Amino acid sequence: MNEATLSASLEDYLEAIFHIVRKKHAARPKDISKFLEVGNSSVTGALRALKARKLVNYAPYDLVTLTPTGEELARDVVRRHESLREFFIKVLAAGNELADEAACKMEHAVPADLVDRFVRFVEFIEMCPHGGPGLLEGFRNHIEKGCRPTCFDECRFESSPPTSHGHPLGAGEIATMADLKPGQHATITRVQGEGPLRRRLMDLGIITGTPITMERSAPLGDPLEILVKGTHLSLRREEAKAVRVRIDV
Repeated sequence: MNEATLSASLEDYLEAIFHIVRKKHAARPKDISKFLEVGNSSVTGALRALKARKLVNYAPYDLVTLTPTGEELARDVVRRHESLREFFIKVLAAGNELADEAACKMEHAVPADLVDRFVRFVEFIEMCPHGGPGLLEGFRNHIEKGCRPTCFDECRFESSPPTSHGHPLGAGEIATMADLKPGQHATITRVQGEGPLRRRLMDLGIITGTPITMERSAPLGDPLEILVKGTHLSLRREEAKAVRVRIDV
């Protein structure tokens, strides 16, 4: 079974089931219908097609879950969507709604290796000493305020003050989740982990654009307690270092 044999529509169903199961542990056909805004008959047809491909566990009037193969393919679709969405927001300064819409359309057509290049480009820009997060913020100012290249340095400074050292991080500064102090609020801007780490963070709901709150850390600094969408999570400090955030308060 290869993801290439799936239509864009069936990939959308896998992605929807993945998100619903992650939230509710199982999905019902009416949940899928509401999530995708399609009729019940369309959902039934799609579930039968996915079951025939051994991607979902489905029976009439029963809960729907993903098979191991279905979950693997769903994760890949979600990864493509999140990576493209992040690129459109962070690099092209697109709004959330436009970025989501474009990612939904492109996630089915862009090859996995090209998606990886999108991800690596964002990582390069953020880590490059001649760029960093300020470069992306400077471009955003150029798009939103019409700044000319001659005022780029000023735009970059105003939109992204340098990360502080030796004093508490302030609103708007870029840091890792591990740098947050108890009680601080932030918004996730980048998940830099790869492989199993990235999948674990995604499963926990740690994705770009999600607001979080640092609750507390253990006496020796591990683990960290994070509040994400009303859920209390426990992360190792090394895991938290893979997540970049923008300080809110």
